Amino acid sequence: MSKIIKFTANRVWRTYQGGKLLDAIEGKEPPQDSSFPEDWIGSTVEARNVGREHITEGLALVPNENGEQVPFRDVLLDDQPYYLGSNGDVERTMDDIPLVKYLDSSTRLHFQAHPTREFAQERLGMPRGKTEAYVILSTRDSVQDPYIYAGFQRPPSREQLKEWIETQNIDAIESCFDRIPVKPGDVFLIPGGRPHALGEGILMLEIMEPSDLAVRFEFERCGYVIPEQARFMGRDIETALDVFNFEPIPPEKVDEEFRCPPRIMSSDAQGNTLEELIGADKTACFTIRRASVKGTFTRNESAFFYGVVTQGSGTLRIGDEVTELECWDRFFCPAGISEFHYESDANMSILECYPGNT
Repeated sequence: MSKIIKFTANRVWRTYQGGKLLDAIEGKEPPQDSSFPEDWIGSTVEARNVGREHITEGLALVPNENGEQVPFRDVLLDDQPYYLGSNGDVERTMDDIPLVKYLDSSTRLHFQAHPTREFAQERLGMPRGKTEAYVILSTRDSVQDPYIYAGFQRPPSREQLKEWIETQNIDAIESCFDRIPVKPGDVFLIPGGRPHALGEGILMLEIMEPSDLAVRFEFERCGYVIPEQARFMGRDIETALDVFNFEPIPPEKVDEEFRCPPRIMSSDAQGNTLEELIGADKTACFTIRRASVKGTFTRNESAFFYGVVTQGSGTLRIGDEVTELECWDRFFCPAGISEFHYESDANMSILECYPGNT
């Protein structure tokens, strides 16, 4: 059994355009934007695409011992204690696995909001909501001022928002937000309930609770109209409005509410550093760290994680097993691996995405 599981591309159809940079990462010629702007890394979650129910999308495939392509989810289920481990005395389950994506937008995404975990459990009968985080990797040269929208800076009343959604008064909806500038290296946390939209020209790593629940309250972008049953999670508009957190986030509070500065956890004489980008003080849904490698960096962890190489190259060594890592590679490290070693002469940087505390 290989200790480290590497993933190939797992592109997923979405309701917006993008993916040119993902094409370039995969070596496709010529790279171009399309309806496949996301790569779901090692995903154990199926995508919910109305009109495409006959197509299984989202689940990552990996080779089994016979070389056959099987769902990564099935591999984990074969030896859950080894792959997922435990949180204290409680064994982790598939619901603890964060959904990790590459996302490459060529257009502003639809305005949307996601339910909190509590809302999903109490109102939707689902185990997880969709609190999510963004790590900005790069922005397109053609976009002068990349941005995101997050939280209402000037919230409407519930009745105003309902009217604007029903009449699709997007100018009025957009007037409730200020553009939040972004640049490579920025990290944001968007809790469930906060309305948001991603601006055009951003390549990011998106980490979220393992669900595909969304209230899409902008129905058309770039000529594609979202089917009615895909707008409000199959519910009515009143249920959709219940998802929203209408509490204002004024401009002077935006950074405090959404932006997450890194915290150095450890460093050594070689220049190796481990930073916490999002920790338990921010959310119980997942943890994100960044390892910067200059030489040999010995690590000891007790939880599983998804690793994504965002800079440089090197190797990951566990005993005699050596895994080559190139820029943009993505992999899974099981909870059963307690010690491993990163090695690099090329300033390798790896984002590590762990489960949360609950």
